[in-house]
This record gives sequence, structure tokens and C-alpha cells, in this order.
Amino acid sequence: MMERDAHDRRQRRVLIGLALLFFAPLGLAFYMYYGHGAWHPRGRVNSGELVEPARPLPPLSLPLFGSGTTQPNFLKGKWTLLYVVTGPCAEACRARLYDTRQVRLALDRDMTRVQRALIAGDDCCDAQFLRQQHPDLITIRASAADAPLLALLPGREDASAGRGPRVYLIDPLGNLMMSYAADAKAKGMLEDMKRLLRLSSIG
Repeated sequence: MMERDAHDRRQRRVLIGLALLFFAPLGLAFYMYYGHGAWHPRGRVNSGELVEPARPLPPLSLPLFGSGTTQPNFLKGKWTLLYVVTGPCAEACRARLYDTRQVRLALDRDMTRVQRALIAGDDCCDAQFLRQQHPDLITIRASAADAPLLALLPGREDASAGRGPRVYLIDPLGNLMMSYAADAKAKGMLEDMKRLLRLSSIG
């Protein structure tokens, strides 16, 4: 009887150990960027600004350039770098699109965990330029349908004040959790992405 009890205790310890092995990395990732006193790139040059608390974004079907619409939950399942442009996509805008493309490529085998999306008006971009330079980009035509999403994005006044639009980082659960000012360096964005992807088992 005592041997059976000892065996049962060993079995329970093994099961608890396996459960901790599976859930601990996920719990750590959430704590690192959602928890109070958590990892925050304050004091780090070239890193994003944490959105506290993270903001769940609504599921929306948005019109694409050309034809069709996005799936309602297109912001879920992957990490998303979202760029919102008002007016023509001039030199600074094209440079930012280049930055986000290079950040994604630099993630190497983890690049499939990240997608890029652009919301812009008809006067924004040359369709041929987007097809040739950014074939992976989800290009969304600005419309009244995106208003519930745009209303949740902080720092939209930056573009109106001439400081340029921000890049927004959305986690695979559809939560807005970080943003990058127009002058944020691509190197800092890449470092943040590498850290988050390393710590997270989602997306």
C-alpha cells in the first residue's frame, strides 16, 4: 500500500512538472508585457511605447485595394505591424514601409509569425510599387468601416501635427500592445520583436 502511494505521488509530481513546462513560458510572456512592473522598453533608445492596458481591437471586415475584404479576425493568429497613412505615401512613408519589411525579413524563421498591414486612402500609393516592393503587405483601403479600429489607436494626432504616422504592434490575440513613433529606429523595433517572439508561444 505504501509503495502504491509513493508511486502515485511520483506520478502526480511528473504530471505537475509537465504542466509547468508547457504553461510557464506562456505565462512568462504574458507577464512580461502585460503585468505591472513588467518588462518595458523605458530607457531603451529606439524601442516602442507600451499601450497600457492592452486594447482589444474589434473584428472588422475591411475593404482591400483591388477587390475583396479582409477576414473579420485578420488581426488574430499572428503578430501584426500596422501602418496607417493619410494622404500620399511620400518618401518618409515609403521608408517606413521598407523598415517594417526589413524587420520582418530579419526575423528569419520567425517571419511567418508576423504580418504587415497598411490602411491608406486611394491617393496613397502606386499599386505597382506595392505589388513589386511589398507583395506580403495586406493593403486596406481607408473607409468608414475602419473607424472603430482607428479610434483605438493612440498617437494618431502625431500625423496631423506633422510628426508622421506611427507603426502599431498587435499581438496574435488581437490586442494593440505597442506603438512606434515616426522617428523610432527599425533596429529598436527588431529588438522588441525578437524579444517578444522569443518569450511568447502564441502566434
